Amino acid sequence: MLLDTASLYFRAYFGVPESVKAPDGTPVNAVRGLLDFIGRLVQDHRPDDLVACMDADWRPQWRVELIPSYKAHRVAEETAAGPDVEETPDTLAPQVPIIEAALDAFGIARVGVAGYEADDVIGTLTARATGPVDIVTGDRDLYQLVDDGRQRRVLYPLKGVGTLQVADGEWLRAKYGVDGPGYADLALLRGDPSDGLPGVPGIGEKTAAKLLEAYGDLAGIVAAAADPKSKLTPTQRRRLEEARPYLAVAPEVVRVATDVPLPDFDPALPAEPAEPELLDALARRWGLGGAVARLRTALLA
Repeated sequence: MLLDTASLYFRAYFGVPESVKAPDGTPVNAVRGLLDFIGRLVQDHRPDDLVACMDADWRPQWRVELIPSYKAHRVAEETAAGPDVEETPDTLAPQVPIIEAALDAFGIARVGVAGYEADDVIGTLTARATGPVDIVTGDRDLYQLVDDGRQRRVLYPLKGVGTLQVADGEWLRAKYGVDGPGYADLALLRGDPSDGLPGVPGIGEKTAAKLLEAYGDLAGIVAAAADPKSKLTPTQRRRLEEARPYLAVAPEVVRVATDVPLPDFDPALPAEPAEPELLDALARRWGLGGAVARLRTALLA
């Protein structure tokens, strides 16, 4: 089981009241919510391995060089060295180090790699895995990793993590008309304002799905745009031709990396905390006793 950790703690932050605070008054709603999310996932799914995948760089420069608008609207502060600062709620950012400390004390593997997003870590671990993989994320971009043949699916939270949409190949085809790899092509054609991806003007989700059905993949659509005998409408042909520079670079931006140089780590789900005394100290300091106890119980079950 691979966790898109930032996606989940953002959901926890907005799903758990900010009135949930540590003894010193610091909001810890995202921390408590994430620990409860993980406890519920462990309880319901009993994964052999569990990896909390992290955004070491939420807006990698190599993606920005290809498409400068990539996540540009979410930059709070530009930095000369290292990742730009992402626009984050004032009371969420201070909770991230607490989340990281709690995961480490539990002994839950936490993996991030400089220059890459959590999606890329997930993509690489999914490519390497020899058994079934469940990816837990609120980010539809990771639908591209769905693969029934290799038992790769996405668990998309609908209400917390107690109610999950199981996104497998059958569901993807029914919902979007594409399979996992086809979802990346659909996404880049459609565009995504939340990620600063312009897409191809005039080609929405349904049209993109129809084009992919007719021509197989992005390369087939681009070839059809250059073929005067293809059945594209004149407007579609013109828009695709005008978008050719974007279409040349978008696949590298939209598709997750599968070759990230990962550090050595133990992905095994721990049966008990790695550092129980430190975990107890964190629970006391930040008022996390209930959430820590619930996750401990889930791990021991």
